[in-house]
Amino acid sequence: MEFLIDKNIVIRKLIESDTKDIFNTIDSQREYLGEWLPFVEDTKEISYTQDFVDSVIESMDRTQDYIFTIRYDSKFAGIIGFKGTDSQNKKTEIGYWLAQEFQGKGLVSRAVKILTEFAFGPMNMNRVQIKVAVKNYKSKNIPERLGYKLEGIERNGELLTGGIFTDLYVYSKLKADG
Repeated sequence: MEFLIDKNIVIRKLIESDTKDIFNTIDSQREYLGEWLPFVEDTKEISYTQDFVDSVIESMDRTQDYIFTIRYDSKFAGIIGFKGTDSQNKKTEIGYWLAQEFQGKGLVSRAVKILTEFAFGPMNMNRVQIKVAVKNYKSKNIPERLGYKLEGIERNGELLTGGIFTDLYVYSKLKADG
């Protein structure tokens, strides 16, 4: 499964050969990515990333927690996908991260827009949510720009590197929102 966003941007369902790109990006940008992504601290060996990729590939179709790579000019730029999909209650969450050199190109905004449409269309979801650390100003602009509604704050919602909890903004969009 893949979505061509424009001639430069493609989001493609995660495959095993993505392991090296994911690990190398994390390994080379630990300080940058680790500020908001708690798994960076524990990703010390490529085997950790391989286990993640294997687990995602094995469970994706069953759970509908589809994970995609974001590619810009055929280069790995980041990850975006669904998590915590609840088919019975027709809701899911979108999470994402992007390598530093690809920031500011609108990649994640456009990918979130496509995945939101996919969630409301083929996945038949009624609700999509995005959670963002309250101090992650760049990331919080994405759901706001795309018409997601701020519902509130999940206090101490995520444990970051160094054992520090952060509050999360909770944004949502309903199918009826259009």
